[in-house]
Amino acid sequence: MLRTVNRVLLGVVGLVLVVVGGSVLAVGLGAPAPSWWIHHDQHDVLLSDAERTRWRDAGWWWPAVLAVLAVLVLLALWWLTAVLRRHRLREVLVDTGDGEGALLRGRALQGVLAGQAGDLNGVAHAHALLTGRPSAPEARVRLQLEPHVDPGAALDDLTAVALTNARNSAGLASLPAEVRLTGVKHRAERVS
Repeated sequence: MLRTVNRVLLGVVGLVLVVVGGSVLAVGLGAPAPSWWIHHDQHDVLLSDAERTRWRDAGWWWPAVLAVLAVLVLLALWWLTAVLRRHRLREVLVDTGDGEGALLRGRALQGVLAGQAGDLNGVAHAHALLTGRPSAPEARVRLQLEPHVDPGAALDDLTAVALTNARNSAGLASLPAEVRLTGVKHRAERVS
């Protein structure tokens, strides 16, 4: 959901900036301005002296301006941290069978999963990422395959070996996985 909100907000903010900036640029270059527009010709200023000093004596003006700016800054910071936050699972809850539980570092399980996937036949490079909740993790695996490898066979091997071992070792009922397969791109070499 955050990804959708981020895209919608970026689209709306971008559209507003393009429309306002483009219209200010057009009026500044001499295009005729509509009657309702804030600028009337290319020599008009954004805020006249009367507009700038209109609310100077009102006691509520500057606190209101500062409050609105503070809210905008806080919203921008929240948005930035939401976009930059990593969606990596830090810990996985392991059922020990005694009613208690243990926490397994997500990075450790990712490393083992990537290592076992990288050791499969025909896999040049493997990367794993755990997402989801600690009690129900999900895996995202990227495999770079050598040109001679059948993608179906590589996917079967990944499921039978690496994902099964990760699921069993963490005591999980299931470990859903999204797997992306790409081919290794080799540079051409001159043969003499």
